[in-house]
Amino acid sequence: MTDQTQNAPRFGGMNTAAVAPWVIAAAFLLVMPFIFTSNSAITIMNQMSITIIFALSYNMLLGQGGMLSFGHAVYMGVGGFFCVHIMNMVEDGGLPLPLPLLPLFGGLFGLGLATIVGAFSTRKAGTVFAMISLGVGELIAACSVIVVAFFGGEEGVSGDRTYGLPVFGVEFLQQIEVYYLIAFWLMLSALLMYLFSRTPVGRMANAVRDNPERAEFLGYSARWVRFYSFCAAGFFAGIAGGLFAINYEILTEENLNLTQSGAILLITFLGGIGFFFGPILGAIVFTLLQTVLSLQTELWQLYLGALFVATVMYFPGGLAGLLMMHAPALRSGRAGRLVLPYIKTLGPALIGVLALAGLIEMTFHLRHASLGDHHMTLFWVDLDSHSLVPWLVFAAIMAAGFAVMRRNLPELLSAWHSANATGDRS
Repeated sequence: MTDQTQNAPRFGGMNTAAVAPWVIAAAFLLVMPFIFTSNSAITIMNQMSITIIFALSYNMLLGQGGMLSFGHAVYMGVGGFFCVHIMNMVEDGGLPLPLPLLPLFGGLFGLGLATIVGAFSTRKAGTVFAMISLGVGELIAACSVIVVAFFGGEEGVSGDRTYGLPVFGVEFLQQIEVYYLIAFWLMLSALLMYLFSRTPVGRMANAVRDNPERAEFLGYSARWVRFYSFCAAGFFAGIAGGLFAINYEILTEENLNLTQSGAILLITFLGGIGFFFGPILGAIVFTLLQTVLSLQTELWQLYLGALFVATVMYFPGGLAGLLMMHAPALRSGRAGRLVLPYIKTLGPALIGVLALAGLIEMTFHLRHASLGDHHMTLFWVDLDSHSLVPWLVFAAIMAAGFAVMRRNLPELLSAWHSANATGDRS
């Protein structure tokens, strides 16, 4: 029996099918600043890259090891705080350190904290581990306003990255210089996390996640496997914290509280914990919603929550799982059968969802606008939220969109079964 990956061309002893995505990703990161040239766009891409590293580190716990953590943000936060203090030491002239090495120290500090916490928290998995992670997270978040010398209290700690030693003449004054630094650490961290998932410890983490009793019976310590995965996740979370310190030059209590830990849980689930690239998709979608959609509406968190609920209810595998559902149709060459049914079904559904969002936005404006403010801009159209006409129009569009979707849904299901049926390609 042959396999496509076994028959694929090899380069330098490595399968080209495995190397190609990394080469494409590196090329994509190189050209992105030439496509989106504004400083605001580069800042968004920086935040996206940092969130990707953070989400991938969390997936080492949840997706690979089955450890549901409610306090993972503390390892990113303390790593970032440590890097800001190192920045200030460099600024005072007591520590000559090139800026590109700074995330490594954040990772080591995150590793140190994860080693201490993991020594007692990884004895058990499931609810016990989740509650311990929640308690540790709240404890360190409370310390952030008490231990002012390290956390800076409510104001946080700030630094200046430009005082680091220049690297080949680059002083990291421009945002694009910071972008390429973060992109380098993104590629390196993602590659290392991917390779970790292919090590015996990474493989056994999957086994311990699925059946810890059987792993123990085979002679592996479930506790130590969880501990190693926990420490590795803390290391890469600390790297993300160091990159956050470089990009924003300030760390506050918000970087390590429960809200941040909940956000990374949402991101990872949204992208899909069953696939390595799932958290990457989740981080991209979340960052775009947080930065772009939040500029258009105050209710962006409502839409994000609705998307998360819909994903958990109807697509437990997340966005990555939704994409991978099409793999059999693509391999058989029958994916083209889905294009027209998708347009006929999802197009009206999207129109209905946008109309529903319009009704929600008008309701929000009606309840919260100042006295006498009846006009609002919705989908680039000026309208009167106190007039009955816009409500009737949006309600009619919503009803028509969902009705057409329901009418065309059987055709889509039939095309789906046809595209994924086993047998010949006819």
